[in-house]
Amino acid sequence: MSERLNELARRCLRTGPEDKVYQVVKLAMVIDALAAERISVEDALAGVSISREAASSPATRVSLNQIVECYRNANKLTHDPHFAYNAGLRFHFTDYGMYGFAMISSTNYRRTMQFAMQYHQLATPLAEIDLKEESGCGIWTITPMAHPHIDASLYRFLLEMQFGITLSLHRDFMGPSFAAQEFHVTYDAPDDAAKYSEMFGCPVLFSQPENQLRFDAAWLDRTPNLGNEITYLTVVELCDRLMEDLQLRLGLAGKVRQLLLTNLMRPVSFSDVASNLNMSARTLRRKLREEKTSFRNLVDELRMEVAIRYLRETDLTVEHISELLGFSDVTNFRQAFRRWTDAAPHKFRKVSGEGIRLIT
Repeated sequence: MSERLNELARRCLRTGPEDKVYQVVKLAMVIDALAAERISVEDALAGVSISREAASSPATRVSLNQIVECYRNANKLTHDPHFAYNAGLRFHFTDYGMYGFAMISSTNYRRTMQFAMQYHQLATPLAEIDLKEESGCGIWTITPMAHPHIDASLYRFLLEMQFGITLSLHRDFMGPSFAAQEFHVTYDAPDDAAKYSEMFGCPVLFSQPENQLRFDAAWLDRTPNLGNEITYLTVVELCDRLMEDLQLRLGLAGKVRQLLLTNLMRPVSFSDVASNLNMSARTLRRKLREEKTSFRNLVDELRMEVAIRYLRETDLTVEHISELLGFSDVTNFRQAFRRWTDAAPHKFRKVSGEGIRLIT
């Protein structure tokens, strides 16, 4: 079970939910899609704490919290039941800057997919993506991020948007004839289930163990029409620099997160982290304060994310989750979880996991 916990920890985002390190593309695209429905920018940005001008500026950096809040607004405001999927189809490789250009210039599709996963932080990841091949089938597994404001409805929103993005990018790379063979989703069939197969253009299987987009792996054997090895290697170097820049934007807090993620079940102590970073405990405390955070806040963020994943993706008891996260008493865990999410663990599981099949 400790291996399962560490696996969940490895899947945690390396950025904090309030770190303003991402470009506004995934915010702006949804705002534009809402505008097509005559929904104002002001309504789309309610509670997001960003101006209309900043939302369209390449210099603006936003946090995952801000994007999630905008998507919550979109989910409530849209009149289109499949808004998220259609918004996802609006994305193209040019919207992703160097990350997109690296993928379009790759000379090998399997390498393209490996690059997409390895550098996914550059794409403002609101969901985890993983590709595998089985029996001639390419399988993208997609898991929306763990966040206290992502309920069952927003979980579906994020998933369907990622399905749209994935299909659109594949068609950019492989041609407009690219099509999925099947979609698997963890939530139960909605009232308009019949429309899903028509919308996606293939069978949709509900109440599945994982969210997956399945396609013929023979697509991966084709030769990219726009591939150029020199261009690809050049752009990958630029992406490496962007990853370094992202890490710099995360500052000291990002380094502390990396150390904490090594083993959440037996978290390293504050003094051990300071020693690992070659500074005194006093200096570490001061520098984290300058970044408007603390060691406790960072530990809480990661514990919260793993707790949410356990409640959403497994049927483990609250007592067991408490123990795995290193709490001495389940009451302390319940109090901490309520502080994080304003909900008791069992109520959060019921609301956020409604219609999502649990992994046993």
